[in-house]
Amino acid sequence: MPYADEMLKAAASRGHELAAPGLSPRPRRKVAVLACMDTRIDLFPMLGLQRGDAHIIRNAGGLVTDDALRSLSASQRLLGTEEIVVVMHDGCGLHGASEDEFAQALAADGVLPNWRLGAFEEVESTLRHSLARLAAARELPARDHIRGFVFNPETGSLREVRGAADA
Repeated sequence: MPYADEMLKAAASRGHELAAPGLSPRPRRKVAVLACMDTRIDLFPMLGLQRGDAHIIRNAGGLVTDDALRSLSASQRLLGTEEIVVVMHDGCGLHGASEDEFAQALAADGVLPNWRLGAFEEVESTLRHSLARLAAARELPARDHIRGFVFNPETGSLREVRGAADA
């Protein structure tokens, strides 16, 4: 049985737990979190969040892609968030990956996407670049409170990485 069928069955049996009557789509803490999609990252307990506290945006690497910027802009302009937290992590699958090999594999399948994988060599410098991109993004009206962190899935520790302007 495909796992999606099990997920649907689980959701059907837990509707009373999943329902959020009266909960606003506007995050209580006015924060949006951009994080890697890695399965080892459990953002809610890590950041002390409850349902309704924050918008959560996840992608491969926790990178500030055009689509992440689209979501963050909607979060701020339509739903009132004023702060952004970016969470990357040690041991990311994009760390040390090859853009060229990935592009060649896609091309071999006849796929020519208009996006790049986002492979990187160093997590902290990549995070600093992402923080700088957010700080310069005019799509975001609230750019005064942008912070970045790196999670270590082996130890459970979270460390802050300051942007170039903060260093």
